[in-house]
Amino acid sequence: MAMLLGKKTGMTQMYDEADKLLPVTVIQVGPCTVMQVKTVNTDGYNAIQLGYNDVKPSRRKNPQVGHAQKANSTPKKFVKEMRLPNNIEPECKIGDSLTVSVFEKDKFVDIVGTSKGKGFAGVMKRWDFHGFPASHGTERRHRAPGSISSFGSDRGHGGNLKKGKKMAGHLGDHRATEKNHRLVAIDEENNLLVIKGSIPGACGGYVIIRSAKKA
Repeated sequence: MAMLLGKKTGMTQMYDEADKLLPVTVIQVGPCTVMQVKTVNTDGYNAIQLGYNDVKPSRRKNPQVGHAQKANSTPKKFVKEMRLPNNIEPECKIGDSLTVSVFEKDKFVDIVGTSKGKGFAGVMKRWDFHGFPASHGTERRHRAPGSISSFGSDRGHGGNLKKGKKMAGHLGDHRATEKNHRLVAIDEENNLLVIKGSIPGACGGYVIIRSAKKA
């Protein structure tokens, strides 16, 4: 299974082989540097640590700078780890550079990103509540959450507010995974991936691209 790090560039449209217009997202992917290789013997499990997007050493702490120097690289702004099964040893070596060519055999990919933050939101926007009727006596309660607790809703456990109750609160800005996106095109010269559909996050946000697990 392949995995790389990248940055969401934006959305556009393009035609496929059947002259069908597709909404696509363009992602700037790699090249990613192998910052560390972990094995069962040294760390207890197999994994590859990847780094993307150079950053000035003055903007990182000394341990991070020294960690990057072991891979003959500059510190990276976005660093993530790809876990491997214990029976499969990593084929990459520390300091190697991985490009979009690792997805040549893949037709579908999973995208992991951070969704757009919406701030504090009410129950209608956050949980798709229908709200109160728009007429017939409803007065200044159209977007209210309604009753939040009672003795009758959970008999035998008291009238306290139940854990997990859907209420107003912070919306967005959380880790989100979009699965089984069709890989439309690969541009190795410009390190670009073109996938069908939208992905989490705003333009310029960092994402993890991996081979689809359940395609």
